[in-house]
Amino acid sequence: MSGQARNERIAGELKRELADILCRETADVRLQLLSISHVRVSRDLSVADVYVVSLKADTAALREKLIHALASAAGFFRKSLSSRTHWQKTPYLRFHYDDLPESGPRLESLIDSVAPREARAAAGTLS
Repeated sequence: MSGQARNERIAGELKRELADILCRETADVRLQLLSISHVRVSRDLSVADVYVVSLKADTAALREKLIHALASAAGFFRKSLSSRTHWQKTPYLRFHYDDLPESGPRLESLIDSVAPREARAAAGTLS
């Protein structure tokens, strides 16, 4: 198994297990309506970057509080992961708010507004 495939497999397992821990073992109301969008694991498997989105975190201040709450609970999550996965070493968890789902439509419309102009310029029809 290649290193990249192994990292992707471990990232997928981390995502599933963390989602289950959040759902079943966490009573913190700040972590309700939270979804893990994706997980990236470092090459040496020592660090996992966990990207989250939340319906409740609709302002920058709420997003910052959410990430702070997750960072505060990182030890709990890591211990739970360790007992569930039985890996030799459980990655250190870093949490990030994933802005892409919210900024994606805006970026897509910007790309669409520029793409036709470039296509016309390439065809020589732009004046």
